[in-house]
Amino acid sequence: MKALILVGGFGTRLRPLTLSVPKPLVDFANKPMILHQIEALKAAGVDEVVLAINYQPEVMMNFLVDFEKKLGMKITCSQETEPMGTAGPLALARDKLDDGSGEAFFVLNSDVISEYPLKEMIDFHRNHGGEATIMVTKVDEPSKYGVVVMDEKTGTVQRFVEKPQQFVGNKINAGIYLLSPKTLNRIELRPTSIEKEIFPKIAAEKQLFAMVLPGFWMDIGQPRDYNTGLRLYLDSLKQKMPKLLASGPSYIGNVIVDESAQIGEGCLIGPDVSIGQGCVIEAGVRLSRCTIMRGVRVKKHACISGSIIGWHSTIGQWARIENMTVLGEDVHVRDEIFSNGGVVLPHKEIKTSILKPEIVM
Repeated sequence: MKALILVGGFGTRLRPLTLSVPKPLVDFANKPMILHQIEALKAAGVDEVVLAINYQPEVMMNFLVDFEKKLGMKITCSQETEPMGTAGPLALARDKLDDGSGEAFFVLNSDVISEYPLKEMIDFHRNHGGEATIMVTKVDEPSKYGVVVMDEKTGTVQRFVEKPQQFVGNKINAGIYLLSPKTLNRIELRPTSIEKEIFPKIAAEKQLFAMVLPGFWMDIGQPRDYNTGLRLYLDSLKQKMPKLLASGPSYIGNVIVDESAQIGEGCLIGPDVSIGQGCVIEAGVRLSRCTIMRGVRVKKHACISGSIIGWHSTIGQWARIENMTVLGEDVHVRDEIFSNGGVVLPHKEIKTSILKPEIVM
């Protein structure tokens, strides 16, 4: 079985982290975002993954070559020379997706994190016998999104309503699809939107079905949503694999710590914290609702909340980092510095406090 992951472009919403690596390789809960998806696809029986990409394909492939061997999967790139939207990449990768067997293939948006119930999706798709299945998720404020209006009993998609002003439903496209190869015949080789140009046509023929996603869902393509996604992911881990979470007197709530990280005495860590490979957290540190990426050192009595600390950065003693501060790779914050929502580009030294949210070039 095959799958295509829409990797896309420059990841501008997640800068400064994406100035160091393409967005799908940014760590989320201690492994690259895209690896969460590839592992879920492998578990569902997928043996070949195509990455639709238009930015730094060589960086992606150099990284993923190791995982090809570990997972026993074939991973290839389909490179766009111009942005092709969400449907164009399928036409570009047609030869890789359609092998003549008629078997359906997955399409995933690389920004999406969830519990990936892909085996259930395959069963649902086979049972309804239609051309395409989309995963939908329930949201509290549907007016911010494109809403999928569907028959609740059969799952048949009736229509799509973009940012409705009156309530028509509370289910939105979750960015996970299972498509028949004949869907490829509908897509021209040009920049095309699958949501606006292709799915409405399939729905008009009553061949598009929606499955409601169980569990959590989040598009983690920007820092605030990334942090929310981490909270939801850790909640899910607690329900399904609690042994993966850290436990002991230093931890409150859900915390994931790489086994190579060093945690000093008297720390208070949690809730909703991820600490990466090779990190050193010195004595008396307070961490909450934050991601500490690989190779970071947090010095004594520093306090970090609601922030993302990029790879190989250093946080000085008694420093205070909060309010959605995002540090790029190799940023060094001096002792006793305060950052209130600073966004700091890679390879910088912060010598004075950042008193209001701003970008530090």
